[in-house]
Amino acid sequence: MEKTSIKILKSECFYEEKNRTTYMRFFTISFVLLALQFAVSAQTANDSINTAQQDSIPLSISLDSVEVTAQRQLIRQSIDRVSYDVQADNDAKTQTVMDMLRKVPMVTIGRDENILVKGNSNYKIYKNGHLDPNLTKNAKEIFKAMPASSIKRIEVITDPGAREDAEGVNAILNIVMMDTRHMDGITGNVNAGYTSLNHTNIGGYFATQFGKLNLSVNYGYSHMSKRETKLDSYIHRRYVESGKTEDIANKGTNPGNVHFADINASYDIDSLNLLSASFGGYFCKQDIQGLADSEIFDGEGNLIYSYRENYWLPDYGHQSWNGRFDYEHRTKRDGEKLTLSYMLALTRQHSDQETNYSNMVNFPFPYMGFLTKSREHFTEHTFQVDYVRPFMQWNKIEFGAKYIDRRNMSKHRQDFYQEPNFPSYSTDFKHTTHIAAVYADYIYDHDRWSARAGLRYEYSYMLGNYLDGSGQSFHKHLNDFVPQASIQYQIDERQSLKLGYITSITRPGITYLNPAIVTTPMRVDFGNPQLASARDQRLQLTYLYVGQNLTLQVVPQFNFSNDQIGSVVYAKDDMRYGTYGNVIKNRRFQIETYLQWKPFSKTTLVANLDYSHAIQKNTNLNMELTCNPLYYYVNVNQKLPWKLNISAYVFGQIGHAHENIYSYSRSLHRCGFNLQRSFLSDDRLTVRLTVNAPFNKNLHYYTRTVQGDILGYEDTINSQNNRQFQISVSFRFGKLKSRVKKTETTIENDDVVGGITRRN
Repeated sequence: MEKTSIKILKSECFYEEKNRTTYMRFFTISFVLLALQFAVSAQTANDSINTAQQDSIPLSISLDSVEVTAQRQLIRQSIDRVSYDVQADNDAKTQTVMDMLRKVPMVTIGRDENILVKGNSNYKIYKNGHLDPNLTKNAKEIFKAMPASSIKRIEVITDPGAREDAEGVNAILNIVMMDTRHMDGITGNVNAGYTSLNHTNIGGYFATQFGKLNLSVNYGYSHMSKRETKLDSYIHRRYVESGKTEDIANKGTNPGNVHFADINASYDIDSLNLLSASFGGYFCKQDIQGLADSEIFDGEGNLIYSYRENYWLPDYGHQSWNGRFDYEHRTKRDGEKLTLSYMLALTRQHSDQETNYSNMVNFPFPYMGFLTKSREHFTEHTFQVDYVRPFMQWNKIEFGAKYIDRRNMSKHRQDFYQEPNFPSYSTDFKHTTHIAAVYADYIYDHDRWSARAGLRYEYSYMLGNYLDGSGQSFHKHLNDFVPQASIQYQIDERQSLKLGYITSITRPGITYLNPAIVTTPMRVDFGNPQLASARDQRLQLTYLYVGQNLTLQVVPQFNFSNDQIGSVVYAKDDMRYGTYGNVIKNRRFQIETYLQWKPFSKTTLVANLDYSHAIQKNTNLNMELTCNPLYYYVNVNQKLPWKLNISAYVFGQIGHAHENIYSYSRSLHRCGFNLQRSFLSDDRLTVRLTVNAPFNKNLHYYTRTVQGDILGYEDTINSQNNRQFQISVSFRFGKLKSRVKKTETTIENDDVVGGITRRN
């Protein structure tokens, strides 16, 4: 609830906030009637008004202390996306983007805080409507450090349309940053957080406008301590053919530092031409080390051999950089525009792992350890042209073309200690992909009906070269047609129904393709250069209800694919071999539910649920595994006197979820409490106290392997990483004066989610 001072003057409306508010786009009907009543009274009292001007009712009235009571809806739906209004959520002042994601419809946080969109990891992450390679590759680390206060809204693009790449677009997670366009002044915020596990977060956001130039800068830093990253695990495996068993007890830590930053700028050349540019980077460096005690027994339980493995990655580094440039030209026809874009993406990763063996009993291998050096370079150039043309009032067509030049280089070498006759492994592998695409999209929006249909064609050429001559080169030509279609009907002011059909493809990356062989005493891993792209299809129905105190979204859907890339694990001479293949058939019946309910004026309940009946098959091996996981997040928020805000939350997984065709993970649960208060004028300073998992010290991730040549289980424990206390502080400085000017005879009721809304 917010108080706003409002002045009405002719047909223009300006508002200036006394208390902090992002925007207010609607008047309640009762307030409009009240304003008109004042207007008529003023007109009657003013004898100087010319009767010839009475049709426009000129007046100038200040209505002070008028309180407009309205609940800003957190979610909104259009033909192709669902949006979560981060700035309307009071928790955004001190929480991170990762915290906000738990509340976003169709987004769930799975094991190890991996982000799932619509129940799987086959998605891309955009920033301000454009692909952001840094976020896509390093989402978990960046979102845990990025303050939610720098985000305007989070969008789940459920029907990406033909414009988007066919690869990995089962869905798109679009992060919309705070907008500085059409604003004068300067604003920003600084934030810091510290936990009882010695984890530190600091960050800052700055935005300003200089005439026609808009500029924003975002920076974040996160320190991961040894206490926080302490990891214990116990693995038990049984080799079916021989009956041998393997027990491994592992302990390790991976402390390190994460930095990320991005700069966004735009320049309005004139009313029809706009230039925009962005540059961002992500840098991570970790000191990974640990030890593992292994014991191997025969079928009778007698010890065959044992050893201790000490591993150390003292200089693991990963960095990603990307920059883009866009030129947008609009014509005098409303909605018509031409966009030219270029993007450069770079990734550099290196790791040197030293492994030594000790405490050996009957150790059967001739070496005492090995040194592995890996270098991976990724470079991508993207050129794109898009054209949008409205026609016949309610129709619009989009079409364009795109070219991607993607180059991966991987160097890998493994040398063994104290055994000069044992062969070393060395590969120098280069993988190049050229992708050319054209697309066309048709969009219809009139009255209660909205529809979208499109077709995309992609040609890709994949070439693999072994520069050191260690393997035979290969190449592939792929042709993919990708259709998309959706239709939405507005049942009434509160209800809408949408039906959509979405397809996407998945191409293998260099990690899956690289044939480099990595050998340890009990395991051999290598890639498969013969992998091909895989196709995924989805049919979904979306129902949305928006009432005064209740918002409900229900999305039943069916996903299916026949050639997905999956793990291939087998045993040979009691050695575990691992690679990949186009061998998985998926069938998933899924229902996603989002609920926002206000049972009382100061109490809010938010629930985000995702249940699926998922079947994976490998017909080559005659295997099938069925899982029925429920991912859930429930948050209850209560406003208290003295600007206090308290909330309690619980989230986790109920039931088994697929790890792969061989294994599943078991249930897990976490809970926590938050207490928040704002200080100073306009609530510029916000302090938040958080306790996570107060009832459990350790967090267990348990997986069980139930089919294949090797059976067993793995229990991974984040020791001391479950229970923690945190303090977060956020301070907002500066001021942006937002001017809203309405001169056209139009009404935008953006408070109604799922209504007949305009496309952004």
